[in-house]
Amino acid sequence: MYWNLPEMEIAIAEKNIIIPSELLNRDVTCTLLLPEGDYFAEPFNLLLLNDGQELPNLHLKETIEELTETQRIKPLLVVAIHASEERLQEYGTAGKPDFKKRGSKAALYTGFIKTELLPAIATLTGIEKFASTAFAGFSLGGLSALDIAWNNPELFDKAGVFSGSFWWRSRDLGKGYSDKDRIMHSIIRDTNPKPDLKIWLQTGTKDETADRNQNGIIDSIDDTIDLIKELEQKGLKRPEDIRYLEMVGGNHNPETWAKAMPKFLVWAFGR
Repeated sequence: MYWNLPEMEIAIAEKNIIIPSELLNRDVTCTLLLPEGDYFAEPFNLLLLNDGQELPNLHLKETIEELTETQRIKPLLVVAIHASEERLQEYGTAGKPDFKKRGSKAALYTGFIKTELLPAIATLTGIEKFASTAFAGFSLGGLSALDIAWNNPELFDKAGVFSGSFWWRSRDLGKGYSDKDRIMHSIIRDTNPKPDLKIWLQTGTKDETADRNQNGIIDSIDDTIDLIKELEQKGLKRPEDIRYLEMVGGNHNPETWAKAMPKFLVWAFGR
């Protein structure tokens, strides 16, 4: 169902909240974006977003206003979780730190999302169940979002990854590394049965310059394409379950991710 006035202006309210986390032993700042007014007769959707401190650079508030006004997306609540100085430890893959032991608190961060953040959102909004719940992020935050959504499909039905850090590996390049050491690829490969999850992935042709195997394709793209192959091996299909956006000239920065954001939002919450 749509709201009654076809050309009304939609204002998005922005509010910061603080969630004390016992698991992370810190106060977690979250920015909420929510349409003002009582125009919507249909259920709301929820998007959790890592690296919420980047919201001003992503121009997300303005993007959601435009997409909502033009009825391209369904009613949406965004909860943008600000990272702390512990970002390199809290993000990553739960229980599987990389070769430098980064991501050592990823399991605690997963616990925060499941047992502290989501209940707090339900209490704050009074919404016990959303029509759709997605988790998205950028770079290492994208890896974190996919890991959490992949391993908790009872909570999330979609994941979005912008320039994901799929290089995340258990062995250093100079110490016998092979592509089998990429952690997220291994997690997907070892998961049975496959979760009921839809995944949106984005890279930019200028995400980086590194090219481990010297095949003329940057690692960011190679690692993402290989991840898609692993997803397909598990039974996910393109385009029904997997969408991939490769942006020519796209960089590893919020400016590029802001340009990609409308495509993700319409994919995840479109009418």
